[in-house]
Amino acid sequence: MIDAAELDVLALFSHPDDAELTMAGTLLKLKLLGYRTGVADLTRGEMGTRGTPEIRAREALDAAGILGLDARVNLELPDGHLALNEETRRVVVRVLRRYRPKVLFTSHWDDPHPDHSATARIVREAARLATMRRFDEEGGLKWIKMPAIAHAVYSRLVLPSFIVDVSNFAEKKMEAIRAYASQFYRPEAKEPLTRISEQGFLRQIEDRARYYGSLIGVADGEPFYVREALNVDDPISLLMRPMNIYS
Repeated sequence: MIDAAELDVLALFSHPDDAELTMAGTLLKLKLLGYRTGVADLTRGEMGTRGTPEIRAREALDAAGILGLDARVNLELPDGHLALNEETRRVVVRVLRRYRPKVLFTSHWDDPHPDHSATARIVREAARLATMRRFDEEGGLKWIKMPAIAHAVYSRLVLPSFIVDVSNFAEKKMEAIRAYASQFYRPEAKEPLTRISEQGFLRQIEDRARYYGSLIGVADGEPFYVREALNVDDPISLLMRPMNIYS
């Protein structure tokens, strides 16, 4: 656990390594821009085929150091059993009130992994409940203003609302991902093969970043979806950003 005071940005994902696989470049970029960043892993990843929760915890701290996070916490909810219920909402409300972030990042509800889709729903409801003064008064934490929520896009069927140019952070992003050595390809490993431990998986992550980068005319990108309408002060400045009219 790395702890800090209030955060500007909190990324909430189901398992240790989810935040890195989906938005490590964005977290690195936000840190360079001066924002206080954190990650909350909802579970310890104890249902994982490879490694152990203890190994994943050490790897998460190593990755946090690479990302320069101001906070990393694990909420220790049950891996493989995440569901929108009173317990999960209360646990997430308390972490939101503890760190009081302005912006939340989480998974998208149209994700094929049940934990990921459940996490998106838990975070959306908890964010709203955290603004209600009388909800979970026994927790002893003050209500917060409603944070903005952006969902990391994984499915090709979800059209991103925006893509972050992370070209300058591609190498360090992969370094943060590779901190989870127990989960990825190792020729000497004796554990069963999984999708993410296949030899070509990390190359797919790099190719995916290049694909989304190509949609905005840059080398590497990370896509996000926002359900709410975005409030834009200067549409000319926004539309003059690099883009690919053939995407």
